[in-house]
Amino acid sequence: MISMEEGETPPPQADGAKPAPPRRLLRGFLALILALGLAGAGAAIFLWRALEAPGPLGAARVLVVAKGAGVDRVARQLSEAGVIAGPLAFVTMARLSGVGGRLKAGEYEFPAGVSARAALDLLVAGTTVVRKLTVPEGLTTAQIVGLVVQADGLDGGLPERPPGEGELLPDTYHYSFGDGRAAVIERMKSAMQRALAEQWERRAPDLPLATPYQALVLASIVEKETGIGAERARVAAVFVNRLRRGMKLDADPTVIYALTRGAVPLDRELTRADLALDDPYNTYRHAGLPPGPIANPGRAALGAALAPAATDELYFVADGSGGHVFARTLEEHSRNVAKWRRVQRTNAN
Repeated sequence: MISMEEGETPPPQADGAKPAPPRRLLRGFLALILALGLAGAGAAIFLWRALEAPGPLGAARVLVVAKGAGVDRVARQLSEAGVIAGPLAFVTMARLSGVGGRLKAGEYEFPAGVSARAALDLLVAGTTVVRKLTVPEGLTTAQIVGLVVQADGLDGGLPERPPGEGELLPDTYHYSFGDGRAAVIERMKSAMQRALAEQWERRAPDLPLATPYQALVLASIVEKETGIGAERARVAAVFVNRLRRGMKLDADPTVIYALTRGAVPLDRELTRADLALDDPYNTYRHAGLPPGPIANPGRAALGAALAPAATDELYFVADGSGGHVFARTLEEHSRNVAKWRRVQRTNAN
């Protein structure tokens, strides 16, 4: 091996060999890589801060994100509504994280100062606003359907087959913006079927009720007779005792239903002519239960009809304070009625 002496010129390279890059060029290339890395890191930090910083929203705001809205459209909507400062960070994060196609439509409440990242998480999770519809006990089916029709945020028409009287369970129902009215009605029907089946399984022995439907009819009368929870089982016992003896129920709410069929409230007192009305729902004229429910009873009324109080009372009348006074004999009941008449005359004066 021959070594070069100091100061000698290196021999020329063989044909085809690439010259070694100058050190200046190498240093420039490394500097470029470093600059790009720093720029990327800076961009990442900027993106992170833009996502995590509190947004411009001064107070909570509710927005509806339409079905089929893409990430760009959603970002513009949030930006124009003042929820986020701008769409860029929101769109970039949604696409980089792979959730851009997973934003769910619906009604959302964005809290004050919500960050872009929190807004994105809300839309991916589909945490929409939960609305509620409260149906009071004792309403007729027409009244409940009216509530469903007027409920804000529900969509679509009603079921093809209108629900019958007593088919809908009074309760509080939760729903989201855009849910169908027919679906809510079906939920009410299913809830009533479950509640009636559960109460029927727990019914007291030897009741004069042959079917769950008869229990539903009785419960509807109990529901309309009293709104006081402590009285329901006692009112139910009076009707059960009268059924056992073959007595007419003499229930005023059944006469009202015979007159109105639940379409409109009766805005007057019942008359003797009303009590004489020949209608199958008039329990002053016809013994036994009417042919169907007169309203939609709640769970408590269903429970009272199927587990009445242990009493031999056969009568009750209003006591003038919102409740009722009960009696075992007609003589005692007549005295109670006389007291009630005096209260009515006093109130009229």
